[in-house]
Amino acid sequence: MATRLKIIVVEKDPERVRIIVDGLKELGDHDIHVITEESALARRVSEQNPDIVLIDIANPSRDVLEELTLAASPNERPVAMFVDQSDNSMTRAAIEAGVSAYVVGGLRPERIRPILDAAITRFHMFQRMRRELEATKQALEERKTIDRAKGILMRRRGIDEDAAYGLLRKTAMDQGRKLIQVAEALVTASDLLG
Repeated sequence: MATRLKIIVVEKDPERVRIIVDGLKELGDHDIHVITEESALARRVSEQNPDIVLIDIANPSRDVLEELTLAASPNERPVAMFVDQSDNSMTRAAIEAGVSAYVVGGLRPERIRPILDAAITRFHMFQRMRRELEATKQALEERKTIDRAKGILMRRRGIDEDAAYGLLRKTAMDQGRKLIQVAEALVTASDLLG
């Protein structure tokens, strides 16, 4: 954590807040904001737009866990959650909600740095995987559209697949458009003309 981070700490107990903030200050000059009230948590986290959210809660219920993780927006930023007690279903619920680090056994100052480092690293890894998955889905959809456009050309022009692809590619180059744009236009026109 060499760069200065904006960190939100969600904790009600003033003594635990002090321990957490002191532990974070030992890690460097970070911009630390403490939220002690859970009401309007989503709005307050959004307004602050932190780099990471650290949630400390003694005994989370499923409802509190869901509310806290939704408010912390785990798909937008790393979220590290410290709990005193948990069970398998709570752990699973936290992970499914997108929490980057779910630590049972409470928060001790010496554990802050490695857990925050792990939460940030894991968050970035999952973010990269989400982008790759989205790109793969988009490529598959584009492939389907291009295949459909080739099929239309093959039927209407009586040409084989290679010739249909070549015609699509040539048209795209001649018009200065992407191949997918030409294929989408052809499929749309074909749908309209029946």
